[in-house]
Amino acid sequence: MIEAESLNKYYGNFQALKDVNFKVEKGEIVGFLGPNGAGKTTTMRILTGFIPPGSGTVRVAGFDIQTQSIEVRRRIGYLPESVPLYQEMTVTTFLRFLATIRGMKGPRREDRIKEVIRACRLDEYSKTPIAKLSKGYRQLVGVAQAIIHEPEVLILDEPTIGIDPRQVVHIRRLIQELGRDHTIILSSHILPEVSLVCQRIIVMNHGRIVAVDRPENLSAGLGGVRHYEIEAAGSKEKILSRLKAVKGVIKIEVEDAGPTKRYLVESQPGLDIRDELSSAVKDGGFRLLGLKTREMSLEDIFLKLTSKEKE
Repeated sequence: MIEAESLNKYYGNFQALKDVNFKVEKGEIVGFLGPNGAGKTTTMRILTGFIPPGSGTVRVAGFDIQTQSIEVRRRIGYLPESVPLYQEMTVTTFLRFLATIRGMKGPRREDRIKEVIRACRLDEYSKTPIAKLSKGYRQLVGVAQAIIHEPEVLILDEPTIGIDPRQVVHIRRLIQELGRDHTIILSSHILPEVSLVCQRIIVMNHGRIVAVDRPENLSAGLGGVRHYEIEAAGSKEKILSRLKAVKGVIKIEVEDAGPTKRYLVESQPGLDIRDELSSAVKDGGFRLLGLKTREMSLEDIFLKLTSKEKE
């Protein structure tokens, strides 16, 4: 559905994108993750035809973004980070205007306006001037204008930035619902947002793609340390001593869990030492109350990936 090949972009002497390549399949929700300045917004502006690439190509549904720009734009709905809205218009008037310039007319246009207003929970504000809406509701109007023409592809740049928690939850649910019928690229630097709604993640840093995979696969692909959580009752010093003696253990932290202690163990990559850890506790005569592996969080993965270039 979306193919980007060898994208490069300069702003003066600054290279914002450096040989960016990726594909997004039909029906996927893919997250662009990266710190501010990573190149996410520049990539999205190129995908939507808002700015041209310095070099490289983009195809959407088989159409080239530079030579067949109109065909691409017909198939894309775009929510930029700062949503351009006509403040004096009411919500309904604004959506009617956007639907009209995108080629919709007659009963189908009016039905679609009602559908979108309902989907974005804007019913109560359909006749309200946009200038009087809160930041959150203006953001919902931005989502509504992006989907009004029933595009095949949605490009959403920081869709939940600056809005209250309840509206964040609603927009996340709306994106998941839209993902049933649309291909979606979602840009964010908010880690929980990406992990909750995206099936695959593209991590960017300093204009480059540093990883592409499902969240659960990124941890394994990094080849990082393994983490275990052990809960045991008994002498902290003696349990620590026995755990440290297990081959492959490189670090242990202790958390107070009331009458018991929780031991957070890191081991060398590629080792599964659950049996050894269990035996170390039980053979020492201590009570083992729990032992489980701890997966790397998306935050751990993000920090590891985006710090590689500094090492």
